[in-house]
Amino acid sequence: MPKLSGIGQKDAVRVFQKLGFRIARESGKIVMSNGQIRLSKPCHNPSNAITMGAIAKDAGLTPEEFRKLL
Repeated sequence: MPKLSGIGQKDAVRVFQKLGFRIARESGKIVMSNGQIRLSKPCHNPSNAITMGAIAKDAGLTPEEFRKLL
């Protein structure tokens, strides 16, 4: 499982917005969608490294690609 440690909530949201994802709703987690893929990210800072890696993978990114977009 890819790991992305130390990624804050605002940074992660900004990266996914660059990829065309928009915030669908916010509650205990942020749900983002691009019309085809739906991502769900917990609202705590910083996110768990394994969780963040799995979310990036679901969006179609490798850890290296995600870090470049930060």
